[in-house]
Amino acid sequence: MKRHRLSHQIALSMSAVAVIAVLLVFVGFSIFYAALFALWPPPPGPPPLLPTGPDYLLTAVFLLICLIIAIFIALRLARRILTPLNSVAESARKLSAGDLTARATPGDRSLGETARLVDDFNVMAQKLQESAEAMMSWNAAIAHELRTPLTILRGRLQGLSEGVFEPSNELIRTLLAQVDGLSRLVEDLRIVTLSDSRRLEMRFETIDLEREMQQAVDAMRPNLAEAGLSIELITRPVILVCDAVRIRQALLALLDNACRYAKPGLLQVSMRVDNDGLVIAVEDQGPGLPPDFSKRAFDAFARAEPSRSRESGGSGLGLSVVRAIAEAHHGKVGYKLSATGGSIFEIALPVTSLRS
Repeated sequence: MKRHRLSHQIALSMSAVAVIAVLLVFVGFSIFYAALFALWPPPPGPPPLLPTGPDYLLTAVFLLICLIIAIFIALRLARRILTPLNSVAESARKLSAGDLTARATPGDRSLGETARLVDDFNVMAQKLQESAEAMMSWNAAIAHELRTPLTILRGRLQGLSEGVFEPSNELIRTLLAQVDGLSRLVEDLRIVTLSDSRRLEMRFETIDLEREMQQAVDAMRPNLAEAGLSIELITRPVILVCDAVRIRQALLALLDNACRYAKPGLLQVSMRVDNDGLVIAVEDQGPGLPPDFSKRAFDAFARAEPSRSRESGGSGLGLSVVRAIAEAHHGKVGYKLSATGGSIFEIALPVTSLRS
């Protein structure tokens, strides 16, 4: 689309009015005096140098006609300009009143600037509507995730207070497990929210990535063994400038995700360095993610099968936490199917932050 199309339209319209006025006056005078001289020949002698009364009257008539034409052209141009602007104003009032579905109509798209204004307004309105819908979905998901552990805690504590349950180590461990789950959920929510607002604090330091990965795997080894997963760790000595706690947290989230959803078998945790940077990968033996779900696997509260995910205890935030941490390191996350049909989750970090 050409720029300054509206200014061109105004310039062309004003030029057309000026040309029409000049032509009308010139042609009108020529025709009038040709007819006048044909009917009433002028007296002999030189013509008068100054205009006479009929000349002033004729000039006023032609100017009035030009004014009418100019007003007509100006009204048509103003209507073409004001139609989309009025639509934007009306839609803005509807948006302020809470109608997030309001959209403006561009009208005549030959006026480039007003059409772009309407398009930009509609894009803004669409993003506002999507943000509001996402916030409602986010709040509903948070409420759902918090409801289950809080209900369990309330029931157990009320049972203890009423003497229904006898205090025991097993009951206390159950309550502590629910509290730990709530703590993890709150921390995951905090990380994802801070990442979305680009306020996630990072503490960069030089670390031995191989040692950090080994510690994360060792911490999860009992849970992995309980899930029937055997670990194969493939690393190399790499010194990385990053937030050690966050990187370890991301790897733990990937391992926890494998514990919940991967079928028993080999779980390979590897690290490789190439021209693009460093890649940390976790590969399982299946069953893999559905194709329609893989594109939104790293979104908050995303679940391929809600019922199965809730039975396994997942909140739907683990992979979104991984993405938040990777992006805070100016990296990215990815997912792909392995040759055996399993899942490969990857954290890619930029090459400028490491040395081997």
